[in-house]
Amino acid sequence: MLISAEMLASLVIFSGAFVGLVFLIRPAMRKHKKLDLAIMDRIGPPVNDKNTHLMRRITFFGTHRFFIPANLWLIAYFLFVRRKSWYSIRVGSVALSSLVIMLVLKKIFNRNRPHNPLQQALGKSFPSGHALMSVTFYGLLVYIIHQTVHNVPLRWTLTIPLVAFVQLIGLSRIYLRNHYPSDILAGNVTGLAWLIISLRLMNKIEANLPPEISRAVSAGAGSAPPIVV
Repeated sequence: MLISAEMLASLVIFSGAFVGLVFLIRPAMRKHKKLDLAIMDRIGPPVNDKNTHLMRRITFFGTHRFFIPANLWLIAYFLFVRRKSWYSIRVGSVALSSLVIMLVLKKIFNRNRPHNPLQQALGKSFPSGHALMSVTFYGLLVYIIHQTVHNVPLRWTLTIPLVAFVQLIGLSRIYLRNHYPSDILAGNVTGLAWLIISLRLMNKIEANLPPEISRAVSAGAGSAPPIVV
């Protein structure tokens, strides 16, 4: 209950801050739409079947069809294989809260998607759910890697491809005309901000839990070290 209450409070504060910026961001979105379209025209060519097929494969790894089983697998892995309960709590909490943030912000901004001749997409455009969820999911993997992999070259060998892949997912959304570039930028920034906030919050909760509760959660598992941001 402590984690749920704290996460809900932070979610409300975080969403409230974005609501307060709506009146600043909405006019800018309309004003700079021509810049969005110019960037899309630069990224779009050459549009051909081979590139479109590749981009559709890449964009799959930013969809709910990938994230739902991937998050469930990570939760089960840390619970039953590695027996690190706090990692499984982090995975579930970040995934669910990121989804709520994305849905709330899409509802607030209510931006229509760009004209799309390549791939039909449902829902609103701003911010990009693919970008936001990719940053929180793959960013959480980077966090776990940096907490568990002690070999520095190996740590960065794993980190750099994950960071690059997040950017590729964003690029695929622009290529497929599912999002404006500003949607991707907003999704990346929002996802990173929430990932940092949520990890700091959960580390604080873990550190302040009564010893008996902490032992019950981490029984036989060991807990994750605190994040340094």
